Amino acid sequence: MGKRSERRPDVESAQPATLPSGDVALVFGKDVDGVHILRRRDENSPVEAGLLQPLVEGRPISGELITMKRREDMPFLFDVKSELPGPETDAETRSSHGPSQVATESYRKGWDAIWGGRARAPRRDLN
Repeated sequence: MGKRSERRPDVESAQPATLPSGDVALVFGKDVDGVHILRRRDENSPVEAGLLQPLVEGRPISGELITMKRREDMPFLFDVKSELPGPETDAETRSSHGPSQVATESYRKGWDAIWGGRARAPRRDLN
């Protein structure tokens, strides 16, 4: 059996000292809507398609806010850092199902106390 050669201390390794993060994005297109990317958040997550749009003062942020750092060895590959999570979907934020309740019973009682009760139908036996 052959002897394995040991690494020479004077030769530096080709790999960086720290491994890049698992959250990466690949830029694959640009149009009037923004920059199109494919993103993988970590090694075990699926690949997601996304659209990058610049922040504009006065306009609401419609998704997740990220910072991208270009990799030196691959110009279209970026390391991604999530700065602000995206808004939750309606299904996640709702505490109950069905339409929202606009007026509670106490609200209706207060309304009746201020503005009077509901108009009653006129009595037909008066005339």
